[in-house]
Amino acid sequence: MATSYATAGTERLTRLFVTGLKNAHALEKQALSIMEPQLARIEHYPEVADMLRQHIDETHGQIARLNEILQGFRESPSGLKDVALSFVGAMGALGHGLADDEILKNSFANYAFENFEIASYTSLITLAEEAGFTSAVAPLRMTLREEQTMADWMLESLPEITRRYARLSAGSGTLAAKV
Repeated sequence: MATSYATAGTERLTRLFVTGLKNAHALEKQALSIMEPQLARIEHYPEVADMLRQHIDETHGQIARLNEILQGFRESPSGLKDVALSFVGAMGALGHGLADDEILKNSFANYAFENFEIASYTSLITLAEEAGFTSAVAPLRMTLREEQTMADWMLESLPEITRRYARLSAGSGTLAAKV
């Protein structure tokens, strides 16, 4: 009798973990839909552009790692979740593009988004450890480190981004120095 409970519990943990992987995949697609439009508009913040380029490359690697883990469960990403969250991300990026202080709003949103991803991957790693999916832990930890590095960089860079934005805005006489 205990074996059937263990099996049922393991099946539930597996479903929960796979759902989390699919959600993380959609989250990474959303991240791309947020970062790529920003990159296309950055002019006065080359260090932000460089970091976005690097993180976009990392995000593609993160998606590949998630795909590999999902394949191990004979699962694939949720196309519907990928499209829905990509759309939400694109709309958020579009909304910031209309703001005079786009670079600041993007910086705030990027920092918040990175921390959401950090929480998501921390939870996924915990589920993988709890369920005994040891082969998934290392690639998830790699992604977690990349997200933490980006979040740390965003927070450390925010004062300089803010100062440069203020100088550019003051120099132009308007708040038109978006990016």
